[in-house]
Amino acid sequence: MRIVSGKSLISSALLGATWLLASSASAQSAEVTFHKDIEPILQRSCQNCHRDGGAGPMPLITFDQVAPYAGLIEYKTGLRDRAGAMPPWYMEKNIGIQSYKDDPSLSDEEIAAISSWARSGTPKGDEADAPESLVFDDSVKWQAGTPDLVVVMNDVTKLSGTPDWWGEIDYRPTGLTEDRYVKSVEVVEVNDVDNQAGTGRKTVGGRYIFHHMIWGTAQLDEKGERPAGQISIPWPVHEVGRNADIFDEDAGRLLKAGSWIVSDSVHLHSNGRDTTGHLEVGFTFHEDDYKPKYQNAFIGLGNGVDISIQGNQKDQELHAYTVLDQHTKVITFEPHLHAPGERMCLEAIWGYTIETLSCVGYDHNWVRGYPYTDDAAPLLPKGTILHITGYMNNTSSNPNVPDPRNWQGSGNRSVTNMFIDLGIRVTMTDEQFQDAMEERRQNLNLGPNDHVIGCPLCLAPLVAPVAEERDSDDDTSNDIASTN
Repeated sequence: MRIVSGKSLISSALLGATWLLASSASAQSAEVTFHKDIEPILQRSCQNCHRDGGAGPMPLITFDQVAPYAGLIEYKTGLRDRAGAMPPWYMEKNIGIQSYKDDPSLSDEEIAAISSWARSGTPKGDEADAPESLVFDDSVKWQAGTPDLVVVMNDVTKLSGTPDWWGEIDYRPTGLTEDRYVKSVEVVEVNDVDNQAGTGRKTVGGRYIFHHMIWGTAQLDEKGERPAGQISIPWPVHEVGRNADIFDEDAGRLLKAGSWIVSDSVHLHSNGRDTTGHLEVGFTFHEDDYKPKYQNAFIGLGNGVDISIQGNQKDQELHAYTVLDQHTKVITFEPHLHAPGERMCLEAIWGYTIETLSCVGYDHNWVRGYPYTDDAAPLLPKGTILHITGYMNNTSSNPNVPDPRNWQGSGNRSVTNMFIDLGIRVTMTDEQFQDAMEERRQNLNLGPNDHVIGCPLCLAPLVAPVAEERDSDDDTSNDIASTN
């Protein structure tokens, strides 16, 4: 029998106690709490909408407001890039370009922290760990900042339970007295829906009544009419829940003096309650002496006519292609589907190179445009084929589909289909294209073994450099082929 002295017992006890204290301290430091871990996430990605006076159906500011919804928040954030996910940003993080402007999405670690917090009893934590509370200005409803010019369209009323409606709304003068180049444009719907009344959403797009407005600007005659044959200047389509459109810094859009906002394609749908609302168009201008460097491109990519979606089937694919006849910079990717739409991918085909640029989920309640950051925007040479693939889910697992037994074709109604990429693009001259690729090589410090998604020729001069000066006596058969 081993005999242990009292001194050894005391030492062992002290060591054990020290280990327990250390383990307890480690566990406490690893504990996910509201003030230290969850509140910063909510401030960055949720509270702008989920607050008193915001668009969200419940405020998520204080611990007492958030804790009862912990399970719902875990579920919604866990959806990540599919319909119903919060925040409403559906870019898939495992494929394509991953650098976007104004990206509110959560990281894997943040989603895991929310789940851990919800499942461990929603500990509040120490208030000393809380970030400083945000201050909101409810007089400002614009995501892209207060506009320099706001044009208010006319009020319309959509009654509960009535069919969809298409048509024109009143033209509105911009009141602009001089030509100005536009940096960003944002269209917001203002209506009398009490989003925090607890009545819930009864239809697709239940927060709003405007599904879309296709609009432009034009000069009108003395009768307030568009002269025969005059083509209006198109602007980005407004869609339900849409974010702001920020144009390329070197490709501002021109808004002419004396122009009017015109539209002959407005689509209204019932949101389950009698609602009166209108659209407001906000323009932010460049400086007076601004001149654009690039030409805006209006490239059709999609199919709004030849669509066939079978009943009770998911993962049905639609495809559309276009060939770029000029060097092109893709500023935003913007899938436009309708209720059965679940996902869209954008692909670029150049020679033998086929690259997926972006894949995003789709939610018909929140139509998003995804603006690439400056050094991530695809730079595509002329001749590139742009290809979009749409994935349609016409089954009971899609909550936006009222009756999945029905075949669905193309059409304007929310429950029929469209399949379009409405993204913003600009075109470049040969010299501008070469300069843009060189700027990207410098900004990203690219080497010959790097890879840049969406710029198939960015590395060509590094892999196969072309001598700027050649001796006329050189054997041209040894020259390296031009990268163009």
